Amino acid sequence: MRTVADNLENPDDVRTRIVVTAYDLFSHRGIRDVGVDELIRVSGVAKATFYRHFPSKDDVALAFLKRRDELWMLGSVVPEARSRADNPEDQLLAIFDVYHQWFQDDDFEACSFVKVLLEMGATHPLGQASIEYLGRIRQQVRLLADEASLEDSEAFALSWHILMKGSIIAAAEGDRGAAGRARHMASGLIADHRPKRLPE
Repeated sequence: MRTVADNLENPDDVRTRIVVTAYDLFSHRGIRDVGVDELIRVSGVAKATFYRHFPSKDDVALAFLKRRDELWMLGSVVPEARSRADNPEDQLLAIFDVYHQWFQDDDFEACSFVKVLLEMGATHPLGQASIEYLGRIRQQVRLLADEASLEDSEAFALSWHILMKGSIIAAAEGDRGAAGRARHMASGLIADHRPKRLPE
């Protein structure tokens, strides 16, 4: 998997240093457990410099979520899944192969969007941002379902996303084989949404 600094513009600039620091702290410990003073201290910037780039902790948390989306879904999971297979159905299933590899990482930290949503609540701006990013993931699944000519791709994507999120939670509980189980269930979901053949 790529690192948080991959493809960031000016990886040595102050704003990027703050985002990289926030990414590491927030992804492992959540939002509320990390204070601004710690972000400033660990990133090695002056307080005035920090606030010039991020007026509040919520602002740096939003930057963290944006980077998480770029790195893990649009920048890693979906392209990696597409590269592992030649057709959309197998590319959908390959999402769980990518997840299986992720779940084996020693520093596996689960899904930040789900964690932030549960931590902050759906009405908080960070919760709303997490819902938006989760929706973007679901849209990627729907696009693959459309490419595979599956029926009712919106319902399919909703069900598929349950398998994705559920496997992440199971892995966080310690079941590092969860992606394989989800993949097996996902095969049945694909079969249920294939166009029905009319009797000859």
